[in-house]
Amino acid sequence: MYRRVKIPSKLSGSRGFTSFPSRLHNTKSHKKTFVALSTAVAAGCLTYFTSKRVILNDSPAPQIVSKATSTSSNNADPDALHTLIWGSNASKTLVPGGSDAESIRRPLVASWLDNVALRDLVFHRDHAACVDARGDVYQWGKGFQKDHSKPILTLKGENIVQLQLSENRVYALSSSGKIYASDLSNLSKQQLPVTATDTNSSWWSTSWITGKQASSSGFVEVSPREGLSWGEKFVSISAGNDHLLALTSAGRAFAHPISKNANSYGQLGFRKFVVPDLSSPGSNAPKPVELIPKSVADPYAKASPFKRESSSSIVQEDYKLDDTSVKNCPTVFEIPSLRDVKISSLKAGGRSSFALTDSGRVLGWGANEYGQIGLGPNVTVESITVPTEVILWRSLASGTQTKCLDVAAGGDLTCFTVERIKSNPSSKIFEVLTCGNGQWGGLGNNVFTNAQGTPARARNVSGLMEFSDTRKSIEPIVPESVSVSPTGHVLLTLDTSAGGAAGRDLLAWGKNYDSELGNGKKASLASPTTMSTPEGERFMLQKKKAKEVRDLQGNVWKRGVTVEQKAVTGYCNSAVFWKVS
Repeated sequence: MYRRVKIPSKLSGSRGFTSFPSRLHNTKSHKKTFVALSTAVAAGCLTYFTSKRVILNDSPAPQIVSKATSTSSNNADPDALHTLIWGSNASKTLVPGGSDAESIRRPLVASWLDNVALRDLVFHRDHAACVDARGDVYQWGKGFQKDHSKPILTLKGENIVQLQLSENRVYALSSSGKIYASDLSNLSKQQLPVTATDTNSSWWSTSWITGKQASSSGFVEVSPREGLSWGEKFVSISAGNDHLLALTSAGRAFAHPISKNANSYGQLGFRKFVVPDLSSPGSNAPKPVELIPKSVADPYAKASPFKRESSSSIVQEDYKLDDTSVKNCPTVFEIPSLRDVKISSLKAGGRSSFALTDSGRVLGWGANEYGQIGLGPNVTVESITVPTEVILWRSLASGTQTKCLDVAAGGDLTCFTVERIKSNPSSKIFEVLTCGNGQWGGLGNNVFTNAQGTPARARNVSGLMEFSDTRKSIEPIVPESVSVSPTGHVLLTLDTSAGGAAGRDLLAWGKNYDSELGNGKKASLASPTTMSTPEGERFMLQKKKAKEVRDLQGNVWKRGVTVEQKAVTGYCNSAVFWKVS
């Protein structure tokens, strides 16, 4: 920025300056002097500008395209597909076997995923996994195999469409609706790659009776205890810390215990189930198991000593659930209280569960010590053991209709995307409501609050409007997708394409101790902030038809496929990858 130089009004008293007389007969001589002086200054400026490179204050910033730091490297090759990664790389989940940097402070192009489009990409604390365009599963990270410096093909030929990870397991959903699971400790010892269907079968088949379910692949099929109707199949899965939720095409909700802590806060939705008795080969009698929530097993655990009952009167159930291998419980069970409710979406938080009905209502259950279920300030119990409706229309004017469109949960934080319609006058807006642990700013309401029981309105992403060039009217901006990390940061995609934008805006907020927000800093943000490229432009997610899409083996899968960028969060890290539509 140039500063305007102020010329002194009185120069006669200053040393080195001569006072010019104001007599009329000297006007011509003054003009000659001024012309000569102006000519000399112009000649000097011309010589300076032609001999040196000049950067004016209104010149555009230089375009620097670096494969290591730029988020707009597609400008160099418009047909290329680049996956962007940033945040913690302590477990080599972002750059397997590559950079030794503990964290990547700004979006970095992952060269090992160049021209690769994926079906899904998931990051856990110490391991990660993805599904390439062919439907094959690859895994990497220190928690998977320390001796390998690149992703390893672990499951092929099953046409996998979705992945979910827990501390020591991987769950995969196929396009045919089958759920496969494997323990990392067993999988890393196998001769890879493998095909799951070669050796797996349902738990009520002969392998369940004889106890011969061990396979060389390490993958088993997780089958429903209750039979599915004709044509019904599983369409989505969602994993928390210790439990897995599965939804069928008919809207039925199922849950699966990953470990003994699967129902510590009632997040399963049921207490009793059965597992195969592998200790008695030849026995066809299933073994009953009961997982009692902590609040039920010991209701006075956090009470004062004078109010606490003696431990002798508390009956502690002997769980007898062997969670060392998924083969000990290869089953998903229908949630009894949701049998007559048609569910459109089923999401798992770290220790909580949420069901979105086809009518736009939300049911929540599980851990609630931070208010992450969203039941309001008057519900202060630490766990909800029965699915309970979440009220999202408190403090609204009469005549306003509210419908929940999506639920995103991670760790102890929950986000609800809702649609509000006012009947008089008729208008529609979209809002993002958050609740739970916001001590790192994950609530998005510009407040650092470690407990929020009433869903709060996130700033900068709620109630937005824009002018539509096609419809020539003001239209609401829709929050397209939300990804909540288990560690407290959020990525949200806004569909701003109706206003003529070249893509969809990406916003980030929450915890940033490992640069997971991608702004080059380590200070957390308490309100949604638009991400920007190194050139200072808006970070826009694109959708296009790829010239060619490759698998992780480097082979061309298809050409002319429509792909779009999708943002995902992991444990203290983030990524934007190209997803096959």
